[in-house]
Formats: sequence, C-alpha cells, structure tokens
Amino acid sequence: MSNLKLFEEKKVRSLWVEEEEQWYFSIVDVIAILTEQPHYQGARNYWKVMKNRLLKEGNETVTNCNQLKFSAEDGKMRLIDVANVEQLFYCVISKLPKLLFYF
Repeated sequence: MSNLKLFEEKKVRSLWVEEEEQWYFSIVDVIAILTEQPHYQGARNYWKVMKNRLLKEGNETVTNCNQLKFSAEDGKMRLIDVANVEQLFYCVISKLPKLLFYF
C-alpha cells in the first residue's frame, strides 16, 4: 500500500513492505526537500549525479538500492529508486561534511 507523507507541505512518496516490515521512501522526494529543489527534475538530476559518485566510491547503500512502483508526476506507475530509513540516513550523513562546507 502506497502512502504520501508530508514534510513542511512537501510530499514524500512512501511504501510499507509487509514482508520486510519496513518503510521505503522515494529518494528523489527526500532529496528535493533536503536540497530545496523547486522542481522535480532538479532533484532527479541531483540524485543521478550523487548516485554515480556513490557508485564510484563503492558505496553499498546505492548498490543495494531498491526500486518500487510509485505514481509519477504524469500519473503513471513507474519504478523509482527508494531507500529505507537506514539507507537514507547513511546517504545524508555520508554527504553531510560536504554540505556543511558550503554554508
């Protein structure tokens, strides 16, 4: 069952996977909030670049990243990259020093 979570009035698509007993969240939606991207495409591009960098670093979080079907902007069901809470925290924390450098 798919759910929509709100964070400061911004949507985060999520899905409870009963067999694993855990939530999965749209990575692009979370990135859009954390990077304050005004448009979905900007967040998607950000994730694409970040994902490639993490893969080059041999990051297992990205290697183990799942894809689940969610409703897309156009209303169609599409496979998108998702992460559980642990994976999301790892991605945020692994990039935190670089993010803080810019502030």
